[in-house]
Amino acid sequence: MKKPPNRLKLLSASAALSAIGMLALGSTTASASGTYYTCDTPTSCKKVDKRILTTSYNATKYPIVMAHGFLGWNRMLGIVDYFNGIPQTLISNGADVFTTKTTTVNSSEVRGEELLKQVRMIKAITGSKKVNLVGHSQGGLDSRYVAGVDPQAIASITTVASPHTGAGLADILSESTRENGTGDFNLNGKILSTIVEIIGGGISTAAGTPLTQAEKQNAMNALDSISEKAFIQFNKDYPAPIPSSYCGQPPANNVMNGVAYYSFSGVGQITNILDPSDYLLQLTGSLYDKDDLNDGVVTKCSSRVGKVIRDDYKMNHLDSINQFLGLVSWAETNPLPVYRQQINRLKNDGY
Repeated sequence: MKKPPNRLKLLSASAALSAIGMLALGSTTASASGTYYTCDTPTSCKKVDKRILTTSYNATKYPIVMAHGFLGWNRMLGIVDYFNGIPQTLISNGADVFTTKTTTVNSSEVRGEELLKQVRMIKAITGSKKVNLVGHSQGGLDSRYVAGVDPQAIASITTVASPHTGAGLADILSESTRENGTGDFNLNGKILSTIVEIIGGGISTAAGTPLTQAEKQNAMNALDSISEKAFIQFNKDYPAPIPSSYCGQPPANNVMNGVAYYSFSGVGQITNILDPSDYLLQLTGSLYDKDDLNDGVVTKCSSRVGKVIRDDYKMNHLDSINQFLGLVSWAETNPLPVYRQQINRLKNDGY
């Protein structure tokens, strides 16, 4: 004959299960919500998505502001995010995220000034004293410009595959497209720059930039601003905790002028055989020295600034923003957890 259940044990088990349930509910609702906005101009942001009953894993003290790279956008045709799926995964974990739009093709100084205006607008909208900047590729350099001009507006900068000592690829292109002596574009350079500027204008329009506020695309400015020679001056004008020598390690203190710096990047080009962009990146990556590991555009050594999370993820230059359309490595790095972990790191560090 079975013993009747012990009522005290049943009550204790029920209480334990109830406590676990309350803890789970508390974890789920701790942040209440996360919201995703896109900013098409320095005076306009609109809400794209909002999640309620989120976790608080990415509920940072300051809003997350994301800056695109060269030939980039915020949200194209109202559908395709430059940071593909990344704002959505962050707001699902309690973050407030703003994606910005700067001139598609221009120098980091021009784009940085545009980003600065949007940062100030976002601060006014949210009432926040500071923001956390996350910049991919040239967007990381634009972010450094903002920190150099108005450090009090920035809590942290996370650069993703940004060339802090310049992109050698830009120097290679410059040598093959310039006239000797004058520095002007040769015929090949004029044709290429015209094509790039037309593409840049098309991307800008598709991203929602009003025709009445059309951006001034400038391929020569863009090329010159990311060359290795240009970065000697850029790093003087907009200092950051970068290594003192190429392929060295950044200083132990990742805070400069009150701004905390972080970085991560990847190496390799072919990460998913179904991704057509991988083969183009394999071609551009082959232009570097064999020992200078890179993601197809930026070398791992050039990507280091502040606290280096990793510079050897199995990600190429587009994988690091979950592009092309999420066709990233199946077996190794998925960029979405990388972003979630980094934003959680910012939260834990008080930003």
